[in-house]
Amino acid sequence: MANTQAFCTQAKADLMNGLHAFGTSVIRAATTKDAYKAALYLTTATRGAGDTVYSVTGEVSGTNYTAGGVAVTTATGPSTSGTTAFFTPSASIVYTNVTLATAFDAVLIYNDTSASKLALSVHTFGAQTITAGTLTLTMPTNDATNGLIRIA
Repeated sequence: MANTQAFCTQAKADLMNGLHAFGTSVIRAATTKDAYKAALYLTTATRGAGDTVYSVTGEVSGTNYTAGGVAVTTATGPSTSGTTAFFTPSASIVYTNVTLATAFDAVLIYNDTSASKLALSVHTFGAQTITAGTLTLTMPTNDATNGLIRIA
């Protein structure tokens, strides 16, 4: 098995049920946006569309890496263009001064505000290791063609 890039299937229903707020929300009691995190996973993990919540199973471990990953910056809320809605984190996802000796190739973005840590999406890239360095996941242009998350 391997990690597979996907917008998590359950996250689609969660969106329709108002369980994710990337921007100011009027649906729920709280009007603030949710906090999201990004956790890294080993090449031997099996993250993908079937994920429903954040899990430590298959997550990397190493020097200066904290289980659960790092915060995702969401200063810019969702937008639309034509018939497509899109959202991209407003800053790169950065893991600073980490040593991750076992190969990893995926990041899970999940809702850290939700009590159950609802999974949102899995993004894959080529297998990596890093020694006392900074890993930066550069975000794509926030538009209807390139946005990290797009619903058309």
